[in-house]
Amino acid sequence: MRMHIIATALALTVCAAALGYQAETPAVKTGAPAPPQAPVSSRDALIARAKSLELNTPYVPPPGDPLEHHTSGFAKIMCSAVFITGLDPDFAAENVGYFTSPYVERAKVGKPVIDRVNKAVHIRLPNGVTRTARYLGDQGCVTLPVGKNSVSFKPIKIKGRLPDPATQSWPMGDVLPKDPVPLELDMAKVKQAVDVAFEPAAAMTAAFVVTWKGRLIAERYGEGITAHTPLESWSMGKGVTATLMGILIKQGVYNLWQSAPIPEWQGADDPRAKIRIADILHMSSGLRIKAPQDPDYDPSGTYPDHLYLYTGGVDSFHYAATRPLQWPPNTVGRYHNTDPVLINYLIRLAVEKRGEEYLSFPQRTLFDKIGIRTMVLETDPFGNFLTQGYELASGRDWARLGNLYLQDGVWNGERILPEGYVKFVSTLAPAWEADKRPIYGGFFWINGDGRFPVPTEAFYMSGVGGQTTLIIPAHDLVVVRLGHYKGSEAGDKSFKKALAILMEAVPRRK
Repeated sequence: MRMHIIATALALTVCAAALGYQAETPAVKTGAPAPPQAPVSSRDALIARAKSLELNTPYVPPPGDPLEHHTSGFAKIMCSAVFITGLDPDFAAENVGYFTSPYVERAKVGKPVIDRVNKAVHIRLPNGVTRTARYLGDQGCVTLPVGKNSVSFKPIKIKGRLPDPATQSWPMGDVLPKDPVPLELDMAKVKQAVDVAFEPAAAMTAAFVVTWKGRLIAERYGEGITAHTPLESWSMGKGVTATLMGILIKQGVYNLWQSAPIPEWQGADDPRAKIRIADILHMSSGLRIKAPQDPDYDPSGTYPDHLYLYTGGVDSFHYAATRPLQWPPNTVGRYHNTDPVLINYLIRLAVEKRGEEYLSFPQRTLFDKIGIRTMVLETDPFGNFLTQGYELASGRDWARLGNLYLQDGVWNGERILPEGYVKFVSTLAPAWEADKRPIYGGFFWINGDGRFPVPTEAFYMSGVGGQTTLIIPAHDLVVVRLGHYKGSEAGDKSFKKALAILMEAVPRRK
């Protein structure tokens, strides 16, 4: 039986799970007993608080036809699945990436046509429009704007400096240690946890990787997947974005508490000029967009900007930068893609200002330093990274990035992230705390609501569809779970069961 997963429904389910408190309306002091009043739901409280702080600014919905946008997402997903991950097209169309291309929307358009000669995917809509996504090599796949047959930037070949991974020891390479695992680990239970992560088959787990104190102690992959297969990762890419900004902060280019120097905000008396870089990383810039995760989101309304920043085929940096304020900065926490897009904008501005090549910046300053070889960062048609969710990487490479954070931003004795930065991204953001949602830090989620059966101080990168890189400092663990999107509901349950077993298998840090 087909499982139809609609992105908006999934997002609202996640949101509902996160809203874990109840507030009651206070009684009016009239001398008489107050009449019984229905409790105010946490969702209603969130909406009411936001309304009380809202600014009088207009909302302009994204232009264009929603079905064309959904199909833009479908073409890109299929292109990445076929030409990067190497999946069978029919399998990908059925099982991968519903977020920017909901399953029900796929049924409204033609079957994807895979052009293996030109490395492109074409999908025809009922109105005769064809959306095309093209594989551009190291920049991954990009959906072309309607009426265009090329992108508005020059793709480049990215040359890493890393040797063959078979010649280097883990974590810089793939050579694993041969000495026994310490006796303090219950490896029988570790193996049990890995097996549970793949049960049932409906979970569609594609990769499961466990490291302890940086050592790879367990891994398993789904059918046709290897330790080097780049898999859909979605919003785990926000952690990559945070890392690249952290590198620039370490280099002295930016600091967390300065006003974000977005060019579009530099006009006289522009209130957005007060938005700090920290506010953006905290998902509390206050910019006005609509997202499926919003507590007041109406699925029958206009196409959400949160998705348009993937599918619009426009300059995503300029689009995000031209949204007005909905709330004062640092007052309301909302999971909006404007914020990681704008951090990527700041990264590009800084890199190009000093005369460096932008598209290879992540490879030079991050990937080469920590042994990442499979990560593909995709762009919009203007060459802007869309690492709010358009990136793919192997389970091992996500584990490497997770270990950078487990090690407080230090790798092989070199400090890559500034002191205090890991604490910043893993600490509850003030605006989210004000909303009584103890779940978000700085482009990293935190386990403050006990979503996972691990210590509450754990934090993680999370992508829709069950993609997770979980950092558990109390147990010196990094756990990566990647899966095919259709299995996300069953996969979430099996992942939690696996984590509970790992907590028994691995002792707490002394």
